[in-house]
Amino acid sequence: MAEETEIKLRIRDTKAFTRLLKRLGAVSAIAGVARVHEENLIFDTPEGGLAKHAQLLRIRTETPEKVAKARVAKPPRVVLTFKRPIAGTAGLTEGVAPGHHKVREEIEVEVADGAVLTKIFEGLGMRGWFRYEKYRTTYKLPASKRWAAGLLIEFDETPIGTFVELEGPGTAIDRAAQEFGYSRRDYVLRNYLTLYIEDCRRRGEQPTDMVFEKRKPSKK
Repeated sequence: MAEETEIKLRIRDTKAFTRLLKRLGAVSAIAGVARVHEENLIFDTPEGGLAKHAQLLRIRTETPEKVAKARVAKPPRVVLTFKRPIAGTAGLTEGVAPGHHKVREEIEVEVADGAVLTKIFEGLGMRGWFRYEKYRTTYKLPASKRWAAGLLIEFDETPIGTFVELEGPGTAIDRAAQEFGYSRRDYVLRNYLTLYIEDCRRRGEQPTDMVFEKRKPSKK
């Protein structure tokens, strides 16, 4: 069982942040893959039994965009994820451990067919109750920056704004945030569901799913 340590940072100026990544020597962390579209579906019991215990059960479909030099795009990948608080933090909101990072236990496995798995979950009495999507580009820093070993820089374009998730050793997360011009006061430990609900409240809208608006084709 893996332990996930991460934070989010809200990116106000995406162009400036991208230039900073380039100056730091950041490169794609996944060979042959740049930007990836993610469609996520969170499952729970009708009573919300998983959410009550700060647990998450999710099916994610990852569709990589075609890289310019590649002959064909890589096929979609479907991943089942289960997250829960680490021991001793079960009563804390979203499983956030004491300190300034979000730390949770995480189990992930690649599956062959997300639709079949959805039917299994529904047969067990669960339902996919929240859908959200984003575009993610995952970077890593060069080996010359030894302090960044094991650190992933995940640039997320979402319907509620742009964020970067820093995942890896706590010391590397703090150093990277500092390099990007952020302090611990800027750390965001809430998940995208919570951020989406907060955004809907600010806008005076009823929460549904966090998805991009589908543009209608122009009439000719």
